[in-house]
Amino acid sequence: MRNSRHLSMEQLLARIQEGEIDTVVVAFTDMQGRLQGKRLHGRYFADVVVRHGTEGCNYLLAVDVDMNTVGGYAISSWEKGYGDMEFVLDDRTIRLLTHLPSTAMVQCDLVWPPDESGQHSPVVQSPRAILQKQLDKCAERGWVALAGTELEFIAFDTTYEAAHDARYHDLTPVNQYNVDYSILGTTRVEPLLRAIRNTMYDAGLDVEGAKGECNLGQHEIGFLYADALTTADNHVVYKTVAKEIASQQGKAITFMAKYDQREGSSCHIHLSLRGEDGELVFWKDDGRTPLYDHFIAGVLATIADFTLLFAPNINSYKRFADGSFAPTTIAWGLDNRTCAVRLVGHGAGARMENRVPGADTNPYLALAAMLAGGLYGIEHELELEDELVGNAYTSDRPKVPATLAAAREAFTTSEIARATLGDDVVDHYANMAAVELAAFNAAVTDWELFRGFERL
Repeated sequence: MRNSRHLSMEQLLARIQEGEIDTVVVAFTDMQGRLQGKRLHGRYFADVVVRHGTEGCNYLLAVDVDMNTVGGYAISSWEKGYGDMEFVLDDRTIRLLTHLPSTAMVQCDLVWPPDESGQHSPVVQSPRAILQKQLDKCAERGWVALAGTELEFIAFDTTYEAAHDARYHDLTPVNQYNVDYSILGTTRVEPLLRAIRNTMYDAGLDVEGAKGECNLGQHEIGFLYADALTTADNHVVYKTVAKEIASQQGKAITFMAKYDQREGSSCHIHLSLRGEDGELVFWKDDGRTPLYDHFIAGVLATIADFTLLFAPNINSYKRFADGSFAPTTIAWGLDNRTCAVRLVGHGAGARMENRVPGADTNPYLALAAMLAGGLYGIEHELELEDELVGNAYTSDRPKVPATLAAAREAFTTSEIARATLGDDVVDHYANMAAVELAAFNAAVTDWELFRGFERL
């Protein structure tokens, strides 16, 4: 177990037998970073699923946000008959969901049904499998990746149903002014923040605390770093549970990267490597190691190639604006929040912060991309460019791709992406972006209506 608040399979089955648990959520993470799966009766889970498993349609890794079946995916189509994927329970992820009665959750990996020889093969396009591939590469070198994600959201005094009916316009945020670090501002929202904090602690997350942010109604709940897979698993559970608790309280939360023309919501990702026994990899004596510099150089060299995995939606790119604390420039700096990569800490706390991802990022994909880039830098001993001192927004350094189309082009044509992630993964997520671009290009927006209905 990852900590004492998680359950072992034996403990879960005992609680089912005693009637303490009657529902088990079996879930995996899809391309969009959402939990998908089933709510199973406890006895059925214990009697059948633990021994024989369960499954779901393979279209779950080949649909858009609206769950529409779309073309272009090699693994799933009408021609292939939309068959099943099998869910493989990861016992390390068993947790209680105390905001729901008598409910536990277990997260899953995905494999294909057995072939003629009876062997299962992993679904390599699954976000969790993509991250695991990079973690395996770290393990081959005797390293463990440690990561933390800082996820912001905006909360509104409205239900999700009412927000939908209002077409998400003119919603009332839970705060009416900038509450960055404001104790008074967070007190006004404390019933929601406290419920999320305590529920996530019960679910096995190590909660640090909550703080206000800049946009109206914007907040962040922080969690202690962990190994990268645990962090990604926790991230997606938190994101879902936060929405569920908000709904229970008659509120709505959005993790859009850019809800309005004020500050966007970020997901800064902190990352470092350690030896398997905890020895430092990025720091020696009083400074950074050459390996750390190679790692940073690799991340910088591949940020443009991997931006699609940091910023996967049309809306993601509205967040990249000068002077917004969201980066537009590919550079690194020491404790410099204007750069795409910010280096913080020293000794055991030395780590890099990637400021490109927004709150809509898929943590498995973002972490996999950072590790792929960093390991590429180590393998090729890339030299780290000079630190950017000052305002990166006004520098002449290369820029972060400014649109989803530009990011998709960089990703699909990247030799590094194909070499580190594999053609199957690159083609799959390039198609995901193509689907989003086609949907957006076919839409008529409010901006067009307001500008053109009468005046053009």
